Amino acid sequence: MWVEEWSSLAACRTDDSDAMFLTGPAELRAKTVCAGCRVRTECLADALDNRVEFGVWGGMTEKERRALLDRRPTVTSWRRLLETARRECSMTKVRP
Repeated sequence: MWVEEWSSLAACRTDDSDAMFLTGPAELRAKTVCAGCRVRTECLADALDNRVEFGVWGGMTEKERRALLDRRPTVTSWRRLLETARRECSMTKVRP
């Protein structure tokens, strides 16, 4: 299920917000905050759809997001793409 108001649930909401806008090794530490975040996909989709230029969002750095956008220029809605992928993935999981 897609979370509309994802920012209030983000793992980084309790950390120093400036920590998500650093460079170098600090970026790697910021990405670890995202690793276990339950709204990581929503965060990433929002950053990609809004072409956010700075910081770590959804576990990706500015450079990584720019490279993804360059590789997939025909994507008009990252939210739609990622939401569909999540739904399809959950439908294919085998449940005991």
